[in-house]
Amino acid sequence: MSEALLLVGTRKGLWIGHADAARQHWEWDEPRFLMEAVYSVCIDTRGSSPRMFAGSTSEHWGPQVFRSDDLGRTWTETPNGAIRFPEDTGQALERVWQIEPGTASEPEVVYAGTQPSALFRSGDRGETFAIVRPLWDHPDRSEWGAGYGGQAIHTIVPHPRETDRMLVAMSSGGVYRTFDGGTSWAPANTGIKAYFLPDPWPEFGQCVHKMAAHPAQPERLFAQNHHGVYRTDDGGDSWQSIADGLPSDFGFPVVVHPHRPDTAYLFPLVADGERIPPGGRARVWRTDDAGDTWRELGDGLPDGFYAAVMRDAMCTDTADPAGIYWGARDGSVYATRDEGEHWTQVAAHLPDVLSVRAAVL
Repeated sequence: MSEALLLVGTRKGLWIGHADAARQHWEWDEPRFLMEAVYSVCIDTRGSSPRMFAGSTSEHWGPQVFRSDDLGRTWTETPNGAIRFPEDTGQALERVWQIEPGTASEPEVVYAGTQPSALFRSGDRGETFAIVRPLWDHPDRSEWGAGYGGQAIHTIVPHPRETDRMLVAMSSGGVYRTFDGGTSWAPANTGIKAYFLPDPWPEFGQCVHKMAAHPAQPERLFAQNHHGVYRTDDGGDSWQSIADGLPSDFGFPVVVHPHRPDTAYLFPLVADGERIPPGGRARVWRTDDAGDTWRELGDGLPDGFYAAVMRDAMCTDTADPAGIYWGARDGSVYATRDEGEHWTQVAAHLPDVLSVRAAVL
């Protein structure tokens, strides 16, 4: 590893951090897309050189996907927008919530999740996208609700070995999956509770906040729900609660360790009506046994802390030992070089942090 890279998307622009192999001292570029909300960032390392993406929303020009092939020094956009809804849908793009590289066997494929809830696929490494029409035309669509942040597909999990398989999660529709390359889709929410609905165990309609899996064990996924933390070991056939041992079952992000499929990280909040860390203490919680037990990680993290961490504002890198990163709505960014044992603040006083991604190059 010669360089570590950290992208921090905020409500008022994108900040790019650089560090050497030690990941101890970070230097920050001047902000890009100043005064634009950057809800999604991505670092695609599959090609001969990395390509970075930013899903940015301008109050004047609207949403757009930008890409950079020189580590963020310059950015390119597709004329008239890389992502556009077909005219017959009667919809316009409101926001790009997720940009996700495809599998290693399809190096040109990139996916995007949007608001309104739609999945888009690119076959030219993110220069243009086409809507995945069967999911858009799904008969359940009329009953998908809108979460507090809007109706959006915010999580995309391609199967690492079988290109016809994929799961997505949305607010508020829950988890959907395909086994035939997107030709058909079905809900996969058995065991996930929606306490806010008359039937708390519906086939779909759950408000999943984030979902994550490790490529080495793709049948196991973790989900942070709107009240509820879950795991599936059968690719979404059934989910079981793993919230015991946590101070709360509410929160937004969940990330999986880059080398250990049984290790995952959360940032719990008190409740949907009290969106602050329990006790006003910034703490990350880690499981090393797939949710059977949880451990509080707080060395270097502050008390008297009342900001939330959003669904895409926590991530890992692929170093060994792994780095974990998160940014909060108060503009602070924290990092660990030792998998959560010790934390350091690497940025402060940024705008509201919306998305965070890291890579080692």
